[in-house]
Amino acid sequence: MISVDADSGDSWSEVARRLEAARLEFDAQALRFEEAKSRLHATADAFQARDRRRDRLYYSAYARLQARLDTMPVIEQAKGILMAQQRCRPDEAFEILRLASQRANVKVHVLAEQIVAHFGSHKPEGDAEPRPLADSTHL
Repeated sequence: MISVDADSGDSWSEVARRLEAARLEFDAQALRFEEAKSRLHATADAFQARDRRRDRLYYSAYARLQARLDTMPVIEQAKGILMAQQRCRPDEAFEILRLASQRANVKVHVLAEQIVAHFGSHKPEGDAEPRPLADSTHL
């Protein structure tokens, strides 16, 4: 710590030198304070950004789960139609649905909606066999 008290024996030039030294020390401390303040703000911003990313990940995961719950019934209906038509197990029916959606470049739930709409609009004709869904090799 620099003392700026003027003794009776100090010259004005010595007092001015001490004052200048005190001003330089004050400026250096102010600069260190600003640097520390800047680091603190950067740290706080990083924590806030991390929290926003966590929130965004949480809500996007929630949105994906909600979308799956919303589309699951129609996919299950389409699987049931394929199981009855192709006489296959549920996992095989989903694989048929998945491969057909990839080939057609259509989301699985959209293709499932189309299958359900197509078969839901046709009334069964007596004891007739169910009609095949186009060519099953293309599904």
